[in-house]
Amino acid sequence: MEPPLSLPSPSLAVLLLLALALLGSAGLTRSLSITPADQSMFEKAEGEKVTLPCTFVLSDEDEGPLDIEWVLIPTDNQKKEQIIIMYAVDRIYNHYYAAMTGRMQFTSADPKSGDGSLDILNLKSSDTGTYQCKVKKAPGVQSQKIQLTVLVKPARTKCSIEGSQEIGKDVTLKCASQEGSPLLSYDWRRVSGTQELPATSTLNRNTGELLLKNASQEYSGVYSCVASNRVGVDECSVELNVTPPINTAGIIAGAIVGTLLGLSLLAFLVFCCCKKHREKKYEKEVHHDIREDVPPPKSRSSTARSYIGSNRSSLGSMSPSNMEGYTKTPYSQVPSEDFEHTSGQNQTFASSKVAAPNLSRMGAVPVMIPAQSKDGSIV
Repeated sequence: MEPPLSLPSPSLAVLLLLALALLGSAGLTRSLSITPADQSMFEKAEGEKVTLPCTFVLSDEDEGPLDIEWVLIPTDNQKKEQIIIMYAVDRIYNHYYAAMTGRMQFTSADPKSGDGSLDILNLKSSDTGTYQCKVKKAPGVQSQKIQLTVLVKPARTKCSIEGSQEIGKDVTLKCASQEGSPLLSYDWRRVSGTQELPATSTLNRNTGELLLKNASQEYSGVYSCVASNRVGVDECSVELNVTPPINTAGIIAGAIVGTLLGLSLLAFLVFCCCKKHREKKYEKEVHHDIREDVPPPKSRSSTARSYIGSNRSSLGSMSPSNMEGYTKTPYSQVPSEDFEHTSGQNQTFASSKVAAPNLSRMGAVPVMIPAQSKDGSIV
């Protein structure tokens, strides 16, 4: 009697089925395939170049036209894919995406040879995204996705000092980059001296702050900060000079004295200006009063006329008894340029020759004055 046949275990049956499927696909259902990339994520710095790989192998069964297409998959699922570049019917079409015009090209001059990789030049931060390579040759269709991240190197890094640089005070050294993609990391180091950070220092690599507590003169020196991210570094430096405390009392006293001197000088200038203004005002008032009190000047003819008229009235009212005082006063004292004085022994006023014509011209009435003899008697 023959022994019964033993059935294979379930696990062994599954393995046999898989082996048969692989053999069938290798010999009967071959199609094009894309070679898996060594890496599916790329990180590059802005301004650099990147090559997104897409190599493939065609099958004899793929008889349709070859199409190679690169698209940018948006982060928003509601949006459509953006075609970047295409190879179809032995032609290259690269006018679909204006943001990359002139900055993209196929790596191979003949993509149908099996290399449909894409070169992107002069990368920008806006180029960050997910890219997909699609290869079609009917009936075969394959695709591959690659993630690209464009980072900005740290740049325009500035160092500064916050706090009083005095012995015993706390000083903070600050470092910050104006440009650079996160995550940025900051590291401080001492350039001069021992080139080691003080024992009391505390470093925050995320904010770039270096705190130096209870500073001493030994902390003085040049410190350098290095800002870095995954694609680059940048550096700046600052000099720390720890000095003894400043004499604040002397500075305050000097400031007070200077302020008082300035106020005194200002008061003196104001006093001088006011005094000068009062003097000018007084001179104007005095000059105005004098001009109002002084009567208008009289002409010479009117002065002589008034003087002779007064003498004539006086002489007309004189009697022989009261003319004695007037005879002693010579008429040569009359203030007129038209009168002439006689010299020598004859001091008598010649009325007929001088006074009459002149007085007539001046509008006066001639008066006959009695002559006087040598002995004083009236003739």
